[in-house]
Amino acid sequence: MTGTVLSCPSPNHGPRRDGARPDLIVLHHTAMTSAEAALERLCDPAAEVSAHYLVSERGVIWGMMPEELRAWHAGTGRWGRVSDVNSHSIGIELANTGVHPYPAPQIAALRSLMAGIMARWSIPPARVIAHSDMAPARKSDPGPRFDWRGLARDGLSVWSDAAGEGVNWGAFLRDAGRFGYAIGDNAPETVLGAFRLRFRPHASGPLDGTDCARMADLAARFPVDRMPPSA
Repeated sequence: MTGTVLSCPSPNHGPRRDGARPDLIVLHHTAMTSAEAALERLCDPAAEVSAHYLVSERGVIWGMMPEELRAWHAGTGRWGRVSDVNSHSIGIELANTGVHPYPAPQIAALRSLMAGIMARWSIPPARVIAHSDMAPARKSDPGPRFDWRGLARDGLSVWSDAAGEGVNWGAFLRDAGRFGYAIGDNAPETVLGAFRLRFRPHASGPLDGTDCARMADLAARFPVDRMPPSA
């Protein structure tokens, strides 16, 4: 059933505010024991959470609302100038506990789903982000087991393999802000943690030259504020 979208309407949605249209994709993991349990919660009006899509480990995709509507998946946070992330994004939940690998059927279904969304809404790869990118102090999903490098190889996200030796916190934070992280809202170590979770999931210790080089590379190639959306 990989790639098939099943309808399971959720009441947890509203109109996008101030005429916003989708220009981001935010990826999440459910942190629940099964896709079915997550689907039940995402469709429960008492939970007041939702997403546009849920992708199971087997590659089954449930659609919970039209993409034109505002799902309640992102919460408080920011990416670049966008502070109402829900109004500007398509939310995709991946059934995963947060510590398990993402199975091949699930990733294949996700790639197909994302390719369609990006084509329909002209969303560039640089505007596919993790929940942890826009809310680094609160969230860690989709987590260190998610293959961002592979997604970038398929043209569905961005990546950097830059290397360097110079360490400069000021430059790192400046470049992080240019790439999209909300510098003024988060402690420097929180920004570093979110960056590493996505781009260096096995790194540890203090800021180093590779962190600085990769962030500088990403900021130079994909500056968030060259994009048109606003909050």
